[in-house]
Amino acid sequence: MGYSDVYAAWAADPEGWWMDQARAIHWDRFPEIALSHDGTTWFPDGLTNTCHNAVDRHADGGRATQAALIHDSPVTGTKETITYAELKDRCARLAGALRARGVEKGDRVVIYMPMVPEAIVAMLACTRIGAIHSVVFGGFAASELASRIDDATPKAVIAGSCGIEPGRIVAYKPLLDEAIEQATHKPEFCIVFQREQGPADLVEGRDVEWHAAQEGVAPADCLPVEGDHPCYILYTSGTTGQPKGVVRPTGGHLVALNWTMKAVYNVDPGEVFWAASDVGWVVGHSYICYAPLIHGNTSVVFEGKPVGTPDPSTFWRVIAEHGVKSFFTAPTAFRAIRKEDPQATFLEGHDISCLRALYLAGERADPDTITWAEGVMGVPVYDHWWQTESGWPMVANPTGIEALPVKIGSPTVAMPGYEVHVLDEAGAEMARGELGSIAVKLPLPPGTLPTLWQADDRYRAAYLERFDGYYNTGDAGMMDEDGYLWIMSRTDDVINVAGHRLSTGLMEEVLATHPDVAECAVIGVKDPLKGQLPMGFVTLQKGTGTSHEDIAAACVRLVRDKIGPVAAFKHCVVVERLPKTRSGKILRKTMAQIADGEAVKTPATIDDPAILEEIGGRIGTLGYPK
Repeated sequence: MGYSDVYAAWAADPEGWWMDQARAIHWDRFPEIALSHDGTTWFPDGLTNTCHNAVDRHADGGRATQAALIHDSPVTGTKETITYAELKDRCARLAGALRARGVEKGDRVVIYMPMVPEAIVAMLACTRIGAIHSVVFGGFAASELASRIDDATPKAVIAGSCGIEPGRIVAYKPLLDEAIEQATHKPEFCIVFQREQGPADLVEGRDVEWHAAQEGVAPADCLPVEGDHPCYILYTSGTTGQPKGVVRPTGGHLVALNWTMKAVYNVDPGEVFWAASDVGWVVGHSYICYAPLIHGNTSVVFEGKPVGTPDPSTFWRVIAEHGVKSFFTAPTAFRAIRKEDPQATFLEGHDISCLRALYLAGERADPDTITWAEGVMGVPVYDHWWQTESGWPMVANPTGIEALPVKIGSPTVAMPGYEVHVLDEAGAEMARGELGSIAVKLPLPPGTLPTLWQADDRYRAAYLERFDGYYNTGDAGMMDEDGYLWIMSRTDDVINVAGHRLSTGLMEEVLATHPDVAECAVIGVKDPLKGQLPMGFVTLQKGTGTSHEDIAAACVRLVRDKIGPVAAFKHCVVVERLPKTRSGKILRKTMAQIADGEAVKTPATIDDPAILEEIGGRIGTLGYPK
């Protein structure tokens, strides 16, 4: 059965098709209802447990000695392999410790940890007893952690004492203490995993050490929960500054993620899968913790960076050493490797022939990065597109069903469950090849968000009110004649230059073709004559001998040659670095605010706030803000 047949089968009977996929999951009570009457939640009357599906059924069903997790930490120089049997034991003991301290089904637990196996154990232990976890990226500012504590009102917090970055220790516990002090809601207790690189002081009566918490406690069995019971809450940035708590229901999450491991990532149970991300982000939830384990794979938990831990060979070493079959990361990671090692000399000596494919997501994958990665790795590179809200790929190349022809720059086609449309401002379908807002016809498939935590009205306003009968993705793009989707930018990154709607993403695609450019970003800035003008920022490959002024001028010519004078592309500057989130996304909106002279609140997710000063200075040399 090819992709067209599978998609047609879903379209003909969506509820029946998903009920068939649900049979691959263990249910204590198989659901009779596929989709709730209000069209928001899947398998509401089923009973199941996430930890059982991810751990126990494999530990008890023939995979006890198979590696469930491989922890590879170049920042500490340590490696650890945890079998499914060992993972079951660890999850049961921590779940027992939580239950012994009063955590019950429906209670929230905030997790604030680095990339260690204990973070995965904490997530799974919560689901084991029906508690709802909310992972906050380790090292997030105290104020951001406090806002999430106030929104989720957790009974407990599970934290690491510290995180480890190249060349420095990041103390988490003082940030947690400050966050609890700031928060209106106070958790009843905190469990702290002490790392020898940065042990923390414990607050008497509130804090308990990880191992001490588990001493003498009876291990907890898995508690079956309803299909619509929340597995977790994951906060994503909100336009008002108040974070949005994306809710992930248990049943649909299990079914959708399990389906994707073969259909999208083309791995079989028992094979090694690696997503180089962090548990604080949705990729870490879906494809480090849950999907690989639900499917019976071995998941790599990586604590390091693509460069600097210790050099650009790190990814190659991990792939070769652990026999990774399918690898998923952000384009930023490969741009960083290419910038440091354009000729891929650090690949020498590492046999990565085990690898079948590289998958990129999280931001637009520019064609140059894809072509470079394919050339040095010798495997197909697949772009795919999804969001925190969806929880799994909306548009991808279904390589486990049928590897479709790659069109570099497109994440390929809609997955079953997603009927994707490109709409104009009035909600009418755009012609093929024309830029518009990308929306998904309701109802959304299993595994996607049914609402925001304690904020139904905000959910409807943010996602459903813009286009009647559709989920508004907030992304802009176009559909070609073959049904391939092209994601050009966030909707607010489509700029209006003298009445022409232009994609900054398309301009970035052109800039990336310059041989000296490592990374780039294009923003729209206010202009009194044309309304908006594009402004480009580029970082350079190592060893570039051309002057910055010449490169900037060449970049301007490139865009004008490829897109035309209509782009009005006149401003381009070379910068040392681009401001990014810790997950690697470029902070284009913040850059645009600086250029427009607006008050800028430094984003909590920023990797290095000092970069904004440099960007502001470079924008100033161009005469902005006007």
